Amino acid sequence: MPSTCVHTLYQHHHGWLYHWLRSRLGNSADAADLAQDTFVRVLQKPQRPALMAPRAFLGTIARGLVIDHWRREELRRAYLQSLALLPPAQVPCPQTRELLLELLEQVARMLDGLKPRARLAFLLAQCDGLSHAQIAGQLQVSVRTVERYVADALYRCYLLRYEH
Repeated sequence: MPSTCVHTLYQHHHGWLYHWLRSRLGNSADAADLAQDTFVRVLQKPQRPALMAPRAFLGTIARGLVIDHWRREELRRAYLQSLALLPPAQVPCPQTRELLLELLEQVARMLDGLKPRARLAFLLAQCDGLSHAQIAGQLQVSVRTVERYVADALYRCYLLRYEH
């Protein structure tokens, strides 16, 4: 699909996509952003297939972006709620808050790619400071399995850190 076809796709389906997103998000600004992001994703595809059902194609991309958007919003709400519990002197400045939120989003994306038990083992080790033996007892698996879970999670962290 050359860029002229993407242009035609945009002209013919942007309005439909925007309204579709707006009905799901209930917010015109977010709908406009995600509609644009959808077409950016189309442009970034190394091979663009010939489209028999362009709305289904765009809807699939947009659906993934909506899910990512909701996850980010949920993470942002939880983060802001936890900040509200801190004493005022310990609340980070707005710039630091945004950097921390970005880091949390990266960690959340990394954890989303893990199997549930590997995610739990990693969180128990990193956040709760449990030993591998304690985690093994809690998950009712071998210590070696916990080591593998944690190693997989750390490897994903490494890939995330050095992906660029």
